[in-house]
Amino acid sequence: MPNLPLRLGEVFREHGPFVCRSLRYLGVKEPDLDDMLQEVFVVVCRRLGDYEEKGRTRAWLYSICTRVVRSHRRKLGRRREAALVTEEPVAPVQLNQVEDAEALALGRELLERLPKAQREVFMLYEVEDMPMSEIAQALGCPLQTAYSRLYKARRRILAAVASLGAENKR
Repeated sequence: MPNLPLRLGEVFREHGPFVCRSLRYLGVKEPDLDDMLQEVFVVVCRRLGDYEEKGRTRAWLYSICTRVVRSHRRKLGRRREAALVTEEPVAPVQLNQVEDAEALALGRELLERLPKAQREVFMLYEVEDMPMSEIAQALGCPLQTAYSRLYKARRRILAAVASLGAENKR
């Protein structure tokens, strides 16, 4: 295990952005993102010597992310700290930036309407382009269950978009 720091650096360089996106998908807010990223890679550092399933690194990292986020939420629940939200003044923006922000907000809203299990499969498959076998492994569910969740998520999103389109025509 003498090359552990080198391997850890390689894993971070190659998969760090994926871990950040995964933490966001799992509901980690921007102020907590750096700390959670560090926690994930502390676990990776401890377990990297035991890791043997080459080619399924993203599934392994995603499962670490879910456990770290779950642990973090339990800690927050025990502390019962009230989060203070401060809004900073927003500088005037151009029309296309506003439209982009509105489209992103709509996308987030549609995703938040999905049950957690469907949202996870949808994001990992459609956005992260992970193979379904890795997704099933990362989520600890049968392959057909993962496909079923993806199918249901797609149907829900299409129905929500159709509903929004009908509302806008009125």
